[in-house]
Amino acid sequence: MKIHLSLLLLLFTCVFLNAQVWETPAVAGYGKIKNFKEAAVQPDPSLHYKLLFDITSTSEKEGVNKGLWKVARTLNMLAITSIPKEQIHVVVAVHGPATYVVLNEEKHQEKFEKANPNIPLLKSLKEQGVTVYVCGQATAELKIPEENMHPYVTTAFSALSVLSNYLLNGYTLIP
Repeated sequence: MKIHLSLLLLLFTCVFLNAQVWETPAVAGYGKIKNFKEAAVQPDPSLHYKLLFDITSTSEKEGVNKGLWKVARTLNMLAITSIPKEQIHVVVAVHGPATYVVLNEEKHQEKFEKANPNIPLLKSLKEQGVTVYVCGQATAELKIPEENMHPYVTTAFSALSVLSNYLLNGYTLIP
């Protein structure tokens, strides 16, 4: 019995020491990643990452909008592989059913009877230099006035204008 217990303890210790830790180096608490230092196809520190995220879904991951979570994961991936912050340019276009993620606390509480879980993440993204646009056409259609939106978000004429302008300026679309 003692041998089996010792062997089990040794095995557990080896697994624990070799386990990789989930990290969030750029956007604390969101978009966790594991660093694979020896993995193929690492982010390239000689590149400028001009990334455009198109968020239309209301799907959630770990309690926040899945698209915004993916933006956080991308920033964490670039940070953990030492891509300089000045080489990271991220823009987000929020529209369609996802438009409600930009509601301020009061209006989100009023509409959904709960706090907006995306606000801390929107704040963190803004602090990382991410520009989050909401489609003006979507807010008009959903009858969301500008004062009901969170100040971490900027109203664009349309998501179509954000997407086309940034794509034509060399950004890569991340769906």
